[in-house]
Parts: sequence; structure tokens; C-alpha cells
Amino acid sequence: MVQGLTKEEVNRKLLHGVAVVLPVGIFYGPALLGVSEERVCFGVFVLLAAALLIELLRFRNQAFLNRFMKWFGSMMRESELRQLTGATYVLAGSGICSLISLRGESAAAACFLGLTLFILGDAAAALVGKAFGRMKIGGKTVEGALGCFLLCMALACWVFPSLPDFLAKWGTPFTLLQMLVIATSVSLLELFPIRIGRMVLNDNLYVPALVSLLGLMIR
Repeated sequence: MVQGLTKEEVNRKLLHGVAVVLPVGIFYGPALLGVSEERVCFGVFVLLAAALLIELLRFRNQAFLNRFMKWFGSMMRESELRQLTGATYVLAGSGICSLISLRGESAAAACFLGLTLFILGDAAAALVGKAFGRMKIGGKTVEGALGCFLLCMALACWVFPSLPDFLAKWGTPFTLLQMLVIATSVSLLELFPIRIGRMVLNDNLYVPALVSLLGLMIR
């Protein structure tokens, strides 16, 4: 692997990328499954509750922790040994987006866009940053942010406009300026995490919701 890019980091981000099933499920689930948006939202929170239960068992039960570490330990960061894992935060961020999606079709489209771009853009930022990053800002890299931006722009320009129902639910022309604003916001929020005192908020929790709300405002 190049520089700091390890097999474990690649596996972690591939697993992170699989989480794209969450925005896909939130957006397309009601039509595909023939259920209401509220039921899909409820399903996301059931998954979040299950993840929190696993976290609780990991912290409280040594036998469960040993088995958990055997399966996932190689992909975990040191900070996650004492805190919630990134996967749980992704589910929490998806839950917030699923609630925003209940506001209507345009909100659902904005959340589909924001959550998907963050999940894939965040993975790109980590992989590019580990492989090629030299200009560091805190624990992130400018190269990683650029990788995130380029992937988000590519997806916004060439993938989302061709996805079924996206433009119809977006409700207005999906312009290049909108794409630039959203891709830039994902990249900057990923590069500069929000701090409250000495505590750094996990970006998986709030970035998808902020980007989704921004998309809803500028559409």
C-alpha cells in the first residue's frame, strides 16, 4: 500500500461504502416495498437501536467484546475501542436524514443526495488522504478533501440526474451551481469537523443532515 494506506483502512472504507444501501433504502424503499415513508424511517431507527445494543454489549460483556474484536478489530480505529464506532454514527446520521425525508418528496431527494455523497465522499477522502495526503489540516488532508470533492461532483453531474425519480422529486432543475455548492459543502464539512470545546463531533452524525438541509434550501 502507498504511504499510510493499509489493507485494514481499505476494508474499513469498503464497508463504509456499503452503507450507501441506507440512502437507497430510504429513498426507494417505500415504492419498492409498498410501505409508507414512516415505516422505512422506523426501520432505520430499529437498525440504530440494534447497533446501540451491540455497542452496549461490547462495552459491558468481555466475551462479546472478544468475539466482536475477532471479527471487526482489524478495521477499528484506536479511538473506537472506547467510543461508539463510525458505523453506529452512520446509522444515527441516516436516522436524522430519514426524519427530514418525511417533509416531502423534495426533502427525500435532498437527503438521498446528501447522505449518498457524504458516505461515498468520506470514503474517498480517507483513501486518497491516506495514499497521497501531504498537506495536513488537523487529522485530515487537503488531498483527501479534493478527492471527496471530485467524486461528489462526478456523482452529482453524471449519476444522480439519471437515477429513477430523483429529478422528479428534486422538483426544480438540478443546476451546476447546486452541484458545486453541495459537493463543496460535503468536502469542507468533512475537512473541518465541528468542535464543541475540546470535543470533536463525529462527522457521520451531522454532515449528511446539514448537506441535505442545504440542498433543500438551494433547490
